Amino acid sequence: MQLSNLISGKNELAEEVWVALRECIPVVLGVVPFGITCGIMGLTAKMSGVETILMSVFVFAGASQFIGITMLGTGITGWGIIILTTLLVNLRHLIMGSSLAPYMIRLPFPLQALLAFFLTDEAYALTISRIHKAKYSVLYQLTVSTMLYLVWVLSTVAGVVLGGYISDPLTWGLDFAMPATFLVLLIPRLADRISLIVFGMAAVVSVIAALYLPGKWYIIIACLIASLIGGLLEGDSEHA
Repeated sequence: MQLSNLISGKNELAEEVWVALRECIPVVLGVVPFGITCGIMGLTAKMSGVETILMSVFVFAGASQFIGITMLGTGITGWGIIILTTLLVNLRHLIMGSSLAPYMIRLPFPLQALLAFFLTDEAYALTISRIHKAKYSVLYQLTVSTMLYLVWVLSTVAGVVLGGYISDPLTWGLDFAMPATFLVLLIPRLADRISLIVFGMAAVVSVIAALYLPGKWYIIIACLIASLIGGLLEGDSEHA
């Protein structure tokens, strides 16, 4: 009986890993062009190849890395202003973290810290989608997050290697890869009236805020307003 339970448990773990790998492959393909772009941009900002790669290894935050590299390239070297700017850009992680907190809070603190470091928009989207389709699985989240991390770092290495051959990767239209990836993740979630309303409000608010507010504040404003509207519309439902 114990052997049977052990085999069954191992099969369930293997299935969870397989599902995570299968579902993250399309997202990974969208990450590759941006990782390559990050590597090339690091070189154009006069960073060394090692510095650029280590930034992806220890920072692992696409948008923040792009902003940090851009600031360094324009001569801004004050770490305080760079850290503050990237902190503002990543404020959306507070909302994503709050959404996952009821599930992650039960985990050992070292594992919470690891998953918090690995938390990205893509990892969050895949994990929250899995929660709604089945249940929360720490193995699923860890597998997806690890895959995205490894691909990001390896793509950055590829960008550093290709840096001498491609001067401006954005001219290839690679900047559309990430929005297209998020659309693939988003569209299946628009399955009811509340989701459509929240989506519509977030889109309208983000466009208006982008026109009149500096920097990346439109992301934070749209997240907060959409979250508030979604919570009010769902009321006492299980996802509120």
